[in-house]
Amino acid sequence: MPPPIPLAPAPPLIHTDTLVIGAGQAGLAAAYYLQRHGVDFRLLDAAPTAGHAWDTRYDSLRLFSPAWASGLPGRPWPGNRLRYPTRAETSAYLRDYAAHFAFPLDAGLAVTRLTAAPGQPGYHAHTAAGRTYAARRVIVATGPYTTPKIPAWATELPTAVAQLPSRDYRRPAQLPGTGPVAVVGSGNSALQIAADIAATGRAVFVAFDEKTPAMPNNQLMWAGLTVLGLLRIPRHTALGRWMASQPEPVVSSDLARLRRLPAATFIGRATAVLPTGAIAGQRATSPPLDAVVWATGYCPAYDWLELPVFEANGQPRHQRGLTAAPGVAFLGLDWLDSRNSALLNGIGADARRVVQALLQMP
Repeated sequence: MPPPIPLAPAPPLIHTDTLVIGAGQAGLAAAYYLQRHGVDFRLLDAAPTAGHAWDTRYDSLRLFSPAWASGLPGRPWPGNRLRYPTRAETSAYLRDYAAHFAFPLDAGLAVTRLTAAPGQPGYHAHTAAGRTYAARRVIVATGPYTTPKIPAWATELPTAVAQLPSRDYRRPAQLPGTGPVAVVGSGNSALQIAADIAATGRAVFVAFDEKTPAMPNNQLMWAGLTVLGLLRIPRHTALGRWMASQPEPVVSSDLARLRRLPAATFIGRATAVLPTGAIAGQRATSPPLDAVVWATGYCPAYDWLELPVFEANGQPRHQRGLTAAPGVAFLGLDWLDSRNSALLNGIGADARRVVQALLQMP
């Protein structure tokens, strides 16, 4: 019998004090404060560049906040600070931010498992490329917009109707056919995408909840929110809990613009699909559709995170970002601490607080 072929030795662990998983706005803000504290850390991201998620959004997307209210810590936006930056500008800003501070970014590495280190404090992050990182502390900054939330009854649409989540929508020409399209959702992305399509003259049926509040989006509003500190009110206060329970408003000017477009028809909140390929809304029913864009929100995906830090519904269990697992924290989630927590203009405060709290732990 030939001798057994020896197994290849496992690649050595890559050691660091703090591992930041995700190089979007939250991960970059965490990296800024870790660097200022002189901590040895690594940034990991499955994408090829920092801030890559912005490269994958629809072409016409703009920030909902002006540049002066949207900067990450330590580096203001270049150019006219009163403008509302485009998708491409935002992606470029985040790449420049990572390059300016020369963060130790290991891009193109998807974390497939995060586990407790066997027999010792700390954690191991296993990647699809075979590298394993060992760290005392871990900041999970993969964000809240990972997995599209699409109604279960969407599967009842005929296969001839093309369906895509808003994450996969880029531009009107991408949609098949020339017939009617539905955009389903009651958020700002739904309004922008519907207007993007309707502006070409193609019929768009907007399944929008008419009860959704709307508010202006201008320099005065942002100045008022900043001065009054309304976006910084913590969720653990009575006012913060009330604010978090309210529906998210849309931009009133975007809503008004869409209503003015002749190709756009509002049918109310979507309630069902029909065998004909139509969508029934609370006010009206669309004709049979060529395509549907689901702008119905997202939820985080943490199937790779093998730690006891989740509620029964799968949502992270944390106190202002800090978890019961020693040295593990979340950043960039909606209402992690305040309304600002998932926004470019607010992630810095959360990152500073979370990094300081982690570094004080033994």
